[in-house]
Amino acid sequence: MAAFDAKTFLKTLTTLPGVYRMLDGQGRVLYVGKAHNLRQRVASYFRENHASAKTRSLVSNIQAIEVTVTHTETEALILENNLIKEFQPRYNILLRDDKSYPYIHLSADPFPRLTLHRGAKRAPGRYFGPYPNASAAHDTLNLLQKIFRLRGCENSFFNNRSRPCLQYQIKRCTAPCVGLVDPPTYQHQLREATLFLEGKSGQLIDELAQRMEAAAAALNFEAAAFCRDQIVELRQIQQAQHVESASGDLDVIACAVQGEVACVQVFVFRDGRLLGNKPFFPRLPEHADAGAVLSAFLAQHYLDQNEPPRELLVSHELADLALLSQAFQERLGQRIAITSRVRGERARWLTMAQHNAEQALAARLSSQAGMQHRLEALREALGFDHALSRLECFDISHTQGEATVASCVVFGAEGPRKSDYRRYHIEGITPGDDYAALHQALSRRYSRLQEEKNALPDVLFIDGGKGQLAQARDVLEKLDIVGVMTIGVAKGPDRKPGLETLYLFEGNRPFILPAGSAALHLVQQIRDEAHRFAITGHRQRRAKSRTSSVLDRISGIGPKRRQALLKQFGGLKQLGRAGVEDIVRVDGISVELAQRIYDTFHGEG
Repeated sequence: MAAFDAKTFLKTLTTLPGVYRMLDGQGRVLYVGKAHNLRQRVASYFRENHASAKTRSLVSNIQAIEVTVTHTETEALILENNLIKEFQPRYNILLRDDKSYPYIHLSADPFPRLTLHRGAKRAPGRYFGPYPNASAAHDTLNLLQKIFRLRGCENSFFNNRSRPCLQYQIKRCTAPCVGLVDPPTYQHQLREATLFLEGKSGQLIDELAQRMEAAAAALNFEAAAFCRDQIVELRQIQQAQHVESASGDLDVIACAVQGEVACVQVFVFRDGRLLGNKPFFPRLPEHADAGAVLSAFLAQHYLDQNEPPRELLVSHELADLALLSQAFQERLGQRIAITSRVRGERARWLTMAQHNAEQALAARLSSQAGMQHRLEALREALGFDHALSRLECFDISHTQGEATVASCVVFGAEGPRKSDYRRYHIEGITPGDDYAALHQALSRRYSRLQEEKNALPDVLFIDGGKGQLAQARDVLEKLDIVGVMTIGVAKGPDRKPGLETLYLFEGNRPFILPAGSAALHLVQQIRDEAHRFAITGHRQRRAKSRTSSVLDRISGIGPKRRQALLKQFGGLKQLGRAGVEDIVRVDGISVELAQRIYDTFHGEG
C-alpha cells in the first residue's frame, strides 16, 4: 500500500480552525484532533524525528485525513468531543464510562415520592444531586426512607392500594396511600427530608431537638423517642460526612498517571455536602501527562450528558483552560470556573482527591490481570526462560538509627502475598548501619527458608545500589543458595520515578528499563510496597518504645483537653481513627490543634 502523500495534502489544506480525522487503510479512524490552524497543526505530525513513539506509530499508519472546518476553535473542541465518542479512536484519550450521573427526584404529586433518576429531567418536581454513582444515591434514598418515611412507590401502585404495604410494616413509610397520614403531616415529613437533601442537617437537628424536648415536657414519650432516634441517625451521617463545606456546588477532580494507566477521581459537592466520589480509568495513548488526561476528561465528561457545577477544582494546570472555559460557556450558557491553584479548605479537598486517585490507580495496577502482564514483561526483560512465580523485596527503615526494622514483601502470579510478608526487628548493630541491618535480615530470612525447606524466590530485589547488593551476595554465598537472581534497585537522579537503575547480581552490571514499561512498573510497585511495609513497622516499633502517651507529646493538649478527647472518642484507638472534622467538634479543640492531633496519629507530626 502506498504511503500517505502528506506534502500534496498539506498544499490544499486550509489555515482555518477545525477538526481533523486520521484514517488507516481500512477507513478506520485512528485519531481525532482539533486545531486553531488546520494546516499548521496537521503539518506538525509529518516532521522528522518525533520524540513520541505514539506519534511515530500513528503517522506510519495514516492512509487518509479528513477535515471539518469550523467557525471557531471552541466549535472544533465540541465537535472533536462528539467524534471521539462516536469513533473511539485508538490513539485518543478515551473516557469509556459514558453514563450520566444519577439524581434523587422529588415528584410534584400531592403526596410526593422520592426516587432515583437518571437521564433527562422532564418530569415535574425537584432534582437533588448529582450523585457520583447509583450506590451513593441508593444509600441516600434508604436513609430518607428510614428517617423520614416518605413513599417511593409508583403512582399506579400507590393509587390502587387498599391496605398498607410492607414498607409501612417495617417503618419506612407512613402509608399515605390508605390515609394513615394526613397531608399536613406528610408535608412536614417532606420539609424535613428536603432540608436534609439541601445540606441543612444542622438546622434540622436543632428543630428535632426542640421538638423532642417539647414532646417530653408534654409526657409524649413515644414522639420524643422518635425524634431522638432521628437525631442519632442524622448525627451519625454528619460524622461519616468527612468533608463539609459552608455552601456551594463544585466538583473536585484529580488525576494520577503511571505509564499508560490513569485514574481520574471525581468528588461531588452539592449544597455544601460531599455526596460521594467515583474513579474513572480512561484509555490512554503513550506519554499522556495528567494535564492532557484532565483536559480530555472534562470535555468528554461534561460537554454532553453530565451538567457541571459552577466550579471545578482540578489537580493539574490545563494547557487549554481558556478554550475549555469558552466551550462550557457556549454550550451551557453559563460560566464555569476551572481552577487548580487554591488554598485552605479547597486545597485540602484537592489533596484528598489526589490521594484517592493514587490509591485507586495502585489498586488497578495490582489487579491480577495486570499482574500477569507485568510479570511476563519482567520475565522477558530479565531473560528468564520460565514463568516467574515468586518475587521478594527487602527494605530498611529507621529514624537516625532508632527502632530499625527490615521488611520483606512477597509477590506472586496473583499479586502481593501478604500472608508471606515478614518484618525483622534489627538488634546488635551500629545504629544507622543499613548494610549490617540488611545482612542480618537476609541471613535470618533465608536460613529459615532453608531449614523449613520452603520455596526460594525467582528474583530477590534489594532497595539500594551496589553496596546493598554486595550484602545480599555475601549472605546467599554463605548459605550456598543458588538459582536466585538478585537485583539492586537504585533510585534515579533526584530520586525521580522512572529513572531507577537496576544492578544485577552477576558483575554488578547496571541496566535501565524503559520508563513506561510494564516490567519497571512491577519493580516500582514491589519496591514501594517494601518501603511502605518497612516504614509502617518502624513507626509501630518506635511508638511502643516510648512510654509517654501520644497526647502528652502534642503541644496544646493539657489534662482537660486530654480528658475531653478520650471521653468523646472512648479511647486512643478510636481517636486515632477520627478525621480532623471529627476531632474539631470537641470543645476547646481548634482546627490547627485538630490537625496536629491527626498528624501525630498518622506519623506526620
